Amino acid sequence: MRPVLSDRLIGWILTVGGLIGALAAFVLTVEKIALLKDPSYTPSCSINPILSCGSVMTTAQAEVFGFPNPLIGVAAFPVVAATGVAVLAGARLPRWWWLSLQAGALFGVVFVHWLFVQSLYRIGALCPYCMVVWVVMILIFSYLTLHNAERGHLPAPRRLTGLLLAVHSTVPLVWLLILISLIGVQFRDYWSTLI
Repeated sequence: MRPVLSDRLIGWILTVGGLIGALAAFVLTVEKIALLKDPSYTPSCSINPILSCGSVMTTAQAEVFGFPNPLIGVAAFPVVAATGVAVLAGARLPRWWWLSLQAGALFGVVFVHWLFVQSLYRIGALCPYCMVVWVVMILIFSYLTLHNAERGHLPAPRRLTGLLLAVHSTVPLVWLLILISLIGVQFRDYWSTLI
């Protein structure tokens, strides 16, 4: 039976998602370096009191492991993009590679949700480039998980996998709409001043 998620689709998602994530992580790293050099520097992504990278970059949450968080993306997203390019070129990657990528994606999606909670409820500001990474991680994780379940790399009930594959674009869409709703509710007072 022909897979629902073609190699071409997963290849493009990994390639484009990896490139966008790498670019966002690189820009965040450059902005962080500029801020370290000059504490009075205003990052390009500091747009208003809510959309403010500077407010986020100066917190402890921005360096959870003792170094700037974007460095994780600078290292990891090129691996994702390279995997996508390899798949598009016709490479057949071993199961261990797919499971390793899945483990990285799981770490990434859990980490960005922790950062999402910290940004919304502790810091009170959103970093636009970080939000790009959040979206990319949700898409990569969603499609990679479905790909791995469909190909048998991950154990999953066939019925559930089939159901999720039938509505594959709905899963990340609903997920993102929930996050957007939480942002809307948390900052509703600010948004109302813009109307």
